[in-house]
Amino acid sequence: MSATPATTLLEIHTSALAGMGSVPRHFARWAALAADEDHPDADLGEELFHTYLAEGDEGLQALWSRHLTAWDFAEEPQWSPGAAARTDERRTAVYDRLRLGSDLRKALDAAVPVAKIPGPTVITREFSPWYTPERAATRSFYWRAYERKLRAKGWPDAAIASLDEASRAVVERLSDPEQSAARQAKGLVVGYVQSGKTANFTGVTAKAIDAGYRLVIVLGGTLNLLRAQTQRRLDMELIGQENILRGADVTDVDSLVGVDYVGDDGDWPDFVSHGARPSTLGAFDVERLTTRDDDYKSLAQGIRALEFEKREPTRPLHDPANLHHTAARVLVVKKNKSVLTKLVKDLKQIHGLLGELPALIIDDESDQASVNTLDPKKWEQGRTERTAINGLLSQLLTLLPRAQYVGYTATPFANVFIDPGDDADIFPRDFLISLPRPDGYMGVQDFHDLDVVDGGEGEAERRHVRGIQDSADDRLQEALDAFVLTGALKLHRADHGVPSGPFRHHTMLVHESVRMAEHDALARRIETMWHNAAYASTEGHTRLESLFEKDFRTHAEDSLPAPATYAELKPYVYKAHHRINKGGTPVIVVNGASERDYSQPDLDFDRTENVWKILVGGTKLSRGFTVEGLTITYYRRTTQQADTLMQMGRWFGFRPGYRDLVRLYIGREEKLGRSRAAKTVDLYEAFEAICRDEELFRAELARYAPLVDGRPQVTPAQIPPLVAQHLPWVKPSARNKMFNAELVEVRSPGVWEEPTAYPDDPDSLRHNTECWAPILGRLSSAPLSLGSDGGPRYDARVGTVSHQELLEVLCDLRWSVPAQFSPHLEFLLDAGREGGTIDDWNVIAPMQTSAHRNEARILGHGPFSVARRTRRRGPLFGAIRDPKHVAAAKRLAGASNLTGNAAVEQNVRPRRGALVLYPVVESEPRIVSDGSIDPRDLVMAFAFVAPPSTARGDRPLVRFRAIDSTRAEAAIIDREGTRS
Repeated sequence: MSATPATTLLEIHTSALAGMGSVPRHFARWAALAADEDHPDADLGEELFHTYLAEGDEGLQALWSRHLTAWDFAEEPQWSPGAAARTDERRTAVYDRLRLGSDLRKALDAAVPVAKIPGPTVITREFSPWYTPERAATRSFYWRAYERKLRAKGWPDAAIASLDEASRAVVERLSDPEQSAARQAKGLVVGYVQSGKTANFTGVTAKAIDAGYRLVIVLGGTLNLLRAQTQRRLDMELIGQENILRGADVTDVDSLVGVDYVGDDGDWPDFVSHGARPSTLGAFDVERLTTRDDDYKSLAQGIRALEFEKREPTRPLHDPANLHHTAARVLVVKKNKSVLTKLVKDLKQIHGLLGELPALIIDDESDQASVNTLDPKKWEQGRTERTAINGLLSQLLTLLPRAQYVGYTATPFANVFIDPGDDADIFPRDFLISLPRPDGYMGVQDFHDLDVVDGGEGEAERRHVRGIQDSADDRLQEALDAFVLTGALKLHRADHGVPSGPFRHHTMLVHESVRMAEHDALARRIETMWHNAAYASTEGHTRLESLFEKDFRTHAEDSLPAPATYAELKPYVYKAHHRINKGGTPVIVVNGASERDYSQPDLDFDRTENVWKILVGGTKLSRGFTVEGLTITYYRRTTQQADTLMQMGRWFGFRPGYRDLVRLYIGREEKLGRSRAAKTVDLYEAFEAICRDEELFRAELARYAPLVDGRPQVTPAQIPPLVAQHLPWVKPSARNKMFNAELVEVRSPGVWEEPTAYPDDPDSLRHNTECWAPILGRLSSAPLSLGSDGGPRYDARVGTVSHQELLEVLCDLRWSVPAQFSPHLEFLLDAGREGGTIDDWNVIAPMQTSAHRNEARILGHGPFSVARRTRRRGPLFGAIRDPKHVAAAKRLAGASNLTGNAAVEQNVRPRRGALVLYPVVESEPRIVSDGSIDPRDLVMAFAFVAPPSTARGDRPLVRFRAIDSTRAEAAIIDREGTRS
């Protein structure tokens, strides 16, 4: 049977693109060479290629997607100097080198759009490059196998390329496993809750063992359940069938004794297959020292498996002649004192070899159990006391001088507050990498409208968040109904063309308490409500139809199939109810003090075909444990710990095909009054406050990551004072220590800056208000209309003051946390020194236009609009700004290319900044005799945008100074002997 023209063309293109390697070249020539012998008469014209692309030829699109994406993501390639990765400019450079015509370029852009996604943010010390593209390409057996597995799972090329980039950023900052000198590198990778950090460290493991690391220790949680999840993931997607079987014949039952997965895991056929034992294919085998069901066992399996044979006995193990011919060993172990003690004991018995062994320690959830939490005040003179897991990690790092440590977490603050001066601890002294938000991930922005001011409700909250009050079972029946409805909608979608893979599991999480007795009581209440819900009756269907119409039909995703009426959905309601009720109960309680409490077959998402259940639990459900198919969350429990609260966010994650169905029922306490004292804790607001801090931390890292003159602006050791500036309530774990690096200056040309640490004592509030009096008197009496093309408009009183006049005000202000604003003030002071970079400022006082606006005079000036805001973190406010004010202010400061309206454009000057004033009250203010607000009740908040003229290309954006000049390189020092 002869090949079709499309098949022939695909074969030629495949050969041509493969022949180019990593460099795009003249495509027509390479295609002609590929066709020369076997297909001399093939039509290689661009017109035919264009036709197949326009008709959606999947083979050609997939082939070109892989190659174009690889070229789009290439880091600083010599063939495209100056064109940044993942930009239209880079794609144009690729097309130019391929010499493709304009019509074909348009067709390829339509078929394979440029993935304009951010890369990882890297804060790093200087390092010696060793993991070159050539070296990575030469030794890539396990990475290529993992890449193929991800593609088979349906990962798009851009996602794989992004993972390739992020994992390479980690591996290249480890030490060269072949180098003669032993050196440890320690780093931290910051992901998002439920965002696929495991995929990154699987990629890192693949590349590390390809490069020569021969012992990989993965710390996979504190429970067998969590450890087994990680073990299975690595086995399935990286280690592969042949390494698991170790020569056993899958057709011979006797030879499979002790082999896991075969026969009891329905996904076994989907495990990576290398085609044969890797060692027979010119690569190397991977030996597992742990299995799905068994953690590390002392001696029985340990010592024999830890014996590394050398091909060249006279050379060290790290010599390439030995390194690339010996098997790698992989362990996935619990963070358990007994298990790690066995491992340390066995390693101590391998005499002489440990100093030659390149090892990698990956610490999943590295802020849990790994960090030393013992009170330093109790340490003996000159001796560091450690918690059990931290002490064993320290021993591992001491035993393995070539070990590299990489921590993974979504909540990094505990790790960045570790003492960098403790060489045996796990402070990420070499690198800190913040992973980009993955495409398709539901995170903070999907549940919190971060730009909506107090009292407002944004689109994210309307779609996904349902407030519950403190009364028992408030809206719990509605949440159960939502669980049934969303299950029915998933089944309907699966029958109407939506891939059903993501619908394999369907779960609801109810989390109210950490107490096990309360979990049992709650489970009984839910079971009673479930059986009384009458889902098969007219009453039950009437209730479900009402919820469907007012909620799920309203917020349905337009691109997904949806029933036109509840009657169309009704048959699927029966099916969903039956699945959830399988086994006689819809509820699984997930808690306990021992491992057996978590060994529930109904909770095994890997081996159970369909888990459609309501999970009731506490702390154990809040970290590490992946709740597959989570769609409805009912969450009332609170905590005062920021990292604990963030890790509760099980509702974050990937929800392909059903993100519009996700609902979060969360505590929204009623505001009992205007005063701060009268306002009770709002769990949703508390969670949002932590989310804001996380987002701000990532944004700050991104600002300081670019190199200046080829050198880092910020090193990992300087991260603690950066965090302290934005999160003053987070305390370092070592309470008798202080930061030796003090943040002196933050330069922010063209950036909206919004201080929030205003004082709350009446005298300071009055003082600050009086400081602003000269500025208030300079503002126009008649409001001007400000706005930008296509953006919102608003009225504002506007005036212009000199830079020196504004500095006089800013220098006299009082703050609840002075260190929050002082680095910004230093920047503005520097801009006013000799040869300064700012002439003057537009001062803007926005006026409210709503019918419920609040207006008042301030020190006899005005009237001005007064906003209501609340402090959310001790003395700190949340967001002060109204989002609609930002665009005009940035344009007035020359920091935006958007064209403003006439009032804006006539006030734009090259060296002029913009400052927006927000008079704020927190409760009902007092009025004094002249009709003005009592200045003791007024917070004169503001935001500012410095003009781009303040940019200094030769200066980093941040500047530090050492408190103790004799220890300028130390980030943290003892408090004794230093200033208080």
